[in-house]
Amino acid sequence: MKKRWIILLAIVLLLAGLWLYARQVLFPQVTAWPALNGELEVYSLQHDGRERRYHVYRPASLTRKPPLLLVFHGSMSDGLSMRDMGARQFDRLADEQGFLLVYPDGFERHWNDCRATASYTANTVNIDDVGFVRRLVDVLAANAGIDRQRVYATGLSNGGHMALRLALEAPDLVAGVAPMASNLPVANTLDCKPSGEPVNVALVAGTHDPVNPYAGGLVKILWDDSRGVVESAQQTAEYFARLAGYTGAPMPGRLPDSELSDDSTISVQQWRGQEKQVALYTLEGGGHIFPSRHTRFGKLLGGDNRDVDAADLVWEFFTDAQ
Repeated sequence: MKKRWIILLAIVLLLAGLWLYARQVLFPQVTAWPALNGELEVYSLQHDGRERRYHVYRPASLTRKPPLLLVFHGSMSDGLSMRDMGARQFDRLADEQGFLLVYPDGFERHWNDCRATASYTANTVNIDDVGFVRRLVDVLAANAGIDRQRVYATGLSNGGHMALRLALEAPDLVAGVAPMASNLPVANTLDCKPSGEPVNVALVAGTHDPVNPYAGGLVKILWDDSRGVVESAQQTAEYFARLAGYTGAPMPGRLPDSELSDDSTISVQQWRGQEKQVALYTLEGGGHIFPSRHTRFGKLLGGDNRDVDAADLVWEFFTDAQ
């Protein structure tokens, strides 16, 4: 009887832990929403025998031949959840800058990134997500007149790894990527075929990330360690810097610490001067998050940074790297 109660207690504690993790990962607290003037629409397309869905935010003042920004969600999530996780700040920025914004949905809430051992279905059945993105860009070029030379991608965690896959395998498709909370897999678990071509890359990584270790190591979500081992954020940035032709040390810098209460600051390393630019934004004291003035991810994910909104950070990099 005692053993049964111990087992039941363990199950209750496990379920409680799962609920707390899912609540913070999928539904972080948003303190304020922006006033928006655009429209959000849902579409789908057929690729590789499957119907794939994506959400388009179209600002009221869309520029002629607009840039396209793709925002990829993390594990166990979807495009709409990613939109809200960012406190709709990417939408606000689209209103201001006139670009087309798309939140695609992964296959069964995941992306097939470059981590060979990952246990989610998108990886185990080898979903052609690069092909899906190519097809999506074709559709948006035909229907919305986007500028193919200004296609950008960002994403968090599994979504950041999807952006990394585009940087490795499809640098012809994207003018720049900004992976957040995601480092390159180590060589023996890398399930991508790098093109060897440079691309503009802005890496955003937190030193207190409990999932994707800033210094490199095993990626683990609760008991699931199937995602394998990653390089450090520094090694990841240096890989893309070498591709771009940089041999010297990066230019160091620091963003203003505009929010003292978050116990986090942002240091910057920049490789500039060649055709392509590379940057590493280190969230010192930040966790498995992206910086946000309006989203509270919580201590479970390693801590927030509220000095800047990720939307502004990555868009400034993209436009500066044109």
